[in-house]
Amino acid sequence: MTRKTLTLDDHGLWDDVKRTIKPLQNRHKTAKSTAKKLNASTRAWQSVMTEPITIARPVSAMRSSIPPPLADLDRRTAQRLSRGQIEPEARLDLHGEGLETARHKLLQFLVSQRHWGNRFVLVITGKGASPFSRHTLHGISHFHTPEREGRLRREVPMWLHEEIFRLHVVGFQPSHPRHGGGGAFYVRLRRAMGHLT
Repeated sequence: MTRKTLTLDDHGLWDDVKRTIKPLQNRHKTAKSTAKKLNASTRAWQSVMTEPITIARPVSAMRSSIPPPLADLDRRTAQRLSRGQIEPEARLDLHGEGLETARHKLLQFLVSQRHWGNRFVLVITGKGASPFSRHTLHGISHFHTPEREGRLRREVPMWLHEEIFRLHVVGFQPSHPRHGGGGAFYVRLRRAMGHLT
């Protein structure tokens, strides 16, 4: 095989090619930085794999922590209350309170009374300023007629049905006239924490 001799044109072309070539960076440095990146990603992956796994609670478990809906008081208790034969263990008078303040005071009152082990409390709402309010009758059931209710008298029963109140309340009913009649409610509380409802 004969060796070809390079001409001046070949040398010029080769010089042009050499000028367009960029030298590689230090191979050792490049390999080191690549290894560093790989190590960092490996450590990140390992930390993810060793973190404790939080398993979501099943829906059935979450439902069990939701308080049950309010229930009617047992017949004997309801009758005794409607006859005024059970004296409330504590009372809260919400007369003159704004709705927001009244709601906050009511929740605090119920929580504290339950904590002390009380079961029957009286919540006084007033009958409202309606000309018909003084004629409001009492009984086991609660009637939502616009001409017979004040704002608190209307709101308190709705609050008691909320989940945060149901944690502490079993049921309620309008009170006997000697305790306020249609302007107050008997509220039955759940047993203190650690006891059965």
